[in-house]
Amino acid sequence: MNLRIMADMISERIRQLWKAEPFQKFTMHLADGRQIPVLHREFLMISPSGRTANVYQPDDSLNIVDLLLVTDLEVRPNGGAHRRGKRN
Repeated sequence: MNLRIMADMISERIRQLWKAEPFQKFTMHLADGRQIPVLHREFLMISPSGRTANVYQPDDSLNIVDLLLVTDLEVRPNGGAHRRGKRN
């Protein structure tokens, strides 16, 4: 699959999670095994190109994520069990 199409699909799914009401915390799982939590919608910004995302943490640290390295988005519903949404 074209890398541009994959980046667009990932960034679109992240935008859907960002817009969800109510917002639900989620975790980006990366190809290198890292896990990047997104704890609040104001902590996330996707670049205009849709290729990278900036994710801030409560301690003001910053993760700059290449969205082509995202292998999974783990959604944690408020007050519910874990759900995992693998991308195709």
